[in-house]
Amino acid sequence: MTQPQDQPLTTSGPTDGGDGVVVPLTGSAVVSRILSRHAEATSGDGTTVHRDQDGDQQDLSDRQALRRVAGLSTELEDVTEVEYRQLRLERVVLAGLWTSGTAADAENSLRELAALAETAGSEVLDGVLQRRDTPDPGTWLGSGKAEDLRGLVASTGADTVVCDGDLSPSQRRSLEDVVKVKVVDRTAIILDIFAQHAKSKEGKAQVELAQLEYLLPRLRGWGESMSRQAGGRVAAGAGIGSRGPGETKIELDRRRIRTRMAKLRREIKEMKTARVTKRDSRKRNAVPSVVIAGYTNAGKSSLLNRLTGAGVLVENALFATLDPTVRRAVTPDGRQFTLADTVGFVRHLPHQLVEAFRSTLEECADADLVLHVVDGAHPDPEGQLSAVRQVLGEVGAVDVPELVVVNKADAADPEVVDRLLRREKNAVAVSAWTGAGVDELVARIADAVPRPDVEVDVLVPYSRGDLVNRVHVEGAVLTEEHTGEGTRLHARVRPGLAGELAQFQPAAQH
Repeated sequence: MTQPQDQPLTTSGPTDGGDGVVVPLTGSAVVSRILSRHAEATSGDGTTVHRDQDGDQQDLSDRQALRRVAGLSTELEDVTEVEYRQLRLERVVLAGLWTSGTAADAENSLRELAALAETAGSEVLDGVLQRRDTPDPGTWLGSGKAEDLRGLVASTGADTVVCDGDLSPSQRRSLEDVVKVKVVDRTAIILDIFAQHAKSKEGKAQVELAQLEYLLPRLRGWGESMSRQAGGRVAAGAGIGSRGPGETKIELDRRRIRTRMAKLRREIKEMKTARVTKRDSRKRNAVPSVVIAGYTNAGKSSLLNRLTGAGVLVENALFATLDPTVRRAVTPDGRQFTLADTVGFVRHLPHQLVEAFRSTLEECADADLVLHVVDGAHPDPEGQLSAVRQVLGEVGAVDVPELVVVNKADAADPEVVDRLLRREKNAVAVSAWTGAGVDELVARIADAVPRPDVEVDVLVPYSRGDLVNRVHVEGAVLTEEHTGEGTRLHARVRPGLAGELAQFQPAAQH
């Protein structure tokens, strides 16, 4: 795809390259770097290759069936209609602001936005990156750059502008008035991806709640039928009660949205109760829990498949996993624990999603160990670690023991991997694709998972084989002997199970 050569990618003036050297950041070279996003934003060429441990991947055909049809027209004649239309992305131009950090940071953020837009089903045509100290309160980019963006949209034939940030309703409206196509921000893109990928009842409810949270302050009316003014009727003597219907319509929409949001919150609360019940049951049975958390597309689902053979969906796309998966795993010495996959994180994760998915993310706060997976082949792995830890802090999981797993070590720069291993106190490098380092990871998990701490020596009658099984599942058997009276066990178990076994202590120990 040819890119316009006369469109600057930043302000017309020079910029600081980060090392004291002032360099221009213009021309198609940076555009090409940003649009060649797959190698860095999704760590690959955009395709997904599966191995035996990934299972049948039956969900993948359903996911691919939801892809949007390229070239499908929105038939959007009036840009003001966007408030009441379903978000459909096709040919988009990206717009980013570089307000702090280095040029590389700004490019990485815009490159990630390109991957998000493509995951949502769009075709990215071009992009602009504006250097400003703060966003313009009117058009976000500034009037001059907004006019440049309008020309870029016209020359590329784009029908959508995607902004790398959160736009206020007035900023979005002002920018739409300039560029004459619909404008969506980063939050809208992420919400749209979540709406496409959610499968479970709880996931769909959480996404809908987040969408309504986002929509509520952005409702607005257009045209005479939605007018909030009395028009000429008051002046003509129509008097009180003659106001236009617009305010009533908007208030009705808001009331309906608030009612729906209240219902969704009640449903999610009820679903949370069911999950808490299951979680409490695992705790009563003394089954340790390990949660896999990390940045989106870091390889969490691939790692879960490698460790447990869960067969959950694996796709080289952002936010492929939304519905949490819990599987049972076993340490090399026979102790069982649960391993849970969670939704991925991203920079500037919309607070609506953090709140809506709080019940799901609380799995991390109640875990015995968090496997923090980071993509070693990503251009900014430290930024991934920071973004994930920020969200974990919001859900109260900062005190949970953490094991950093540097994934994709086979594709990463060895110097980057070494840097991460030196930087993180508790870290291991693995490749879920090749299996390298997985044995060390399993050993590290076994060391971190809580061990039973009460030593028992009991003679369990053969009629209570259920207790013998629980000792094997929940505890650590030191010796086992089958006698005429029953099974003699010397083991370490949890206090609760030790209390149940106390009645079977040999007579000499009473």
